[in-house]
Amino acid sequence: MILIVRPKLLRKNYNGMTLWPFVVLKHHTLKEDAVFLNHEKIHLHQQAELLILFFYLWYGFEFLIRLIQYKNRYKAYRNISFEREAYHHESEINYLKKRKPYGFLKFL
Repeated sequence: MILIVRPKLLRKNYNGMTLWPFVVLKHHTLKEDAVFLNHEKIHLHQQAELLILFFYLWYGFEFLIRLIQYKNRYKAYRNISFEREAYHHESEINYLKKRKPYGFLKFL
């Protein structure tokens, strides 16, 4: 995981984003936030298991489906299976040690 702090790369309401192998942060203080970093590490694992490109294709497609479903960008984002897995397990610092491959599928 390579951490980069670039506030202007992120939209107003976003604190970070994972773009394999980088995690772009809005603030330096997020480097010390174990829960936040665990959330982003979960995304790195998701991206690796889907060979990166397929992760982004799936993410975009599922976002569009959720946007049609919820008619709200934030609700669509929060209900993407990748995000649901990451938010659900972000406080479990050892989650990645026990995570089964394709764990996000439980959150479809």
